[in-house]
Amino acid sequence: MSKPPTIRIKPLSGTLGAEIDGINLSEPVSERQFREIKQAFSTFHVICFRDQELTPEQHLEFAQRWGKINVNRFFRPVDGFPMIAEVRKEPEQVQNIGEDWHTDHSYDEEPAFTSILYARVVPAFGGDTLFSSMCAAYEALSEGMKTMLASLSARHSSRHVFGYVTNDVESRQTGRIQNPDRAVQDAIHPVVLTHPGSGRPALYVNPDFTVGFQGWTDEESKPLLDWLYRHASQPRFTCRLTWHPGTLAMWDNRCTWHCAMNDYHGQRRLMHRITVEGEPLTLAEPASSQASLPH
Repeated sequence: MSKPPTIRIKPLSGTLGAEIDGINLSEPVSERQFREIKQAFSTFHVICFRDQELTPEQHLEFAQRWGKINVNRFFRPVDGFPMIAEVRKEPEQVQNIGEDWHTDHSYDEEPAFTSILYARVVPAFGGDTLFSSMCAAYEALSEGMKTMLASLSARHSSRHVFGYVTNDVESRQTGRIQNPDRAVQDAIHPVVLTHPGSGRPALYVNPDFTVGFQGWTDEESKPLLDWLYRHASQPRFTCRLTWHPGTLAMWDNRCTWHCAMNDYHGQRRLMHRITVEGEPLTLAEPASSQASLPH
């Protein structure tokens, strides 16, 4: 007889996301517990833990169990912890970081596997994060659209977001975003990829970093990309995470989008983010061979 699970899982929506109870991440996580967490992550693609009291060292220790840490090029680091990036908005600041739908680091040749965000200071209201499932968005497409997208790759870039041409002047002036000279990343990825964990196909374009289809001009790419963005951001594909002090959340960048709501003007929000390195993305199988994949 199999042993009962050591953690409790509460889904955040019918599509993706789950809250995990019954574990204190400031204490050693056993191999069995970690397997259960990994299984929940593979199933729900977004998971969160409430009421965690973590030091930066403990945050890093948990993140390093998932893989090699990606040292962020552009965000201000936490003092003394270059592997931890600050996601900050002060009461007098108007713009926040991550307000548009995106997936982290899609401009890298090997995009980020997961981002692990820990809430240090949260506003009294607002500041939620929305997530959208790119597996569910893909599965809802017509067979004709799936067939067309299977033949496409897309161009991704960091230049227009973190480089000298960014519209986020406030973040540059306040030092929240740094090193515009290092925004030189360009990558080409399949528009539909096979998720390494579940084998499900997933859309892999996003409004922040995708600039066009490979072999198409930006002007030719824009109508189809805009349609895909409208499609993939429908509420039926999403879940919403409300933060509390001590909430730690992580998401799979290979099959989700996220956006941070900017609806808490005059209040402070401070998060610590660690990003875990990924691997090369794999082109999904043709649509006709995907019917047997598990959901």
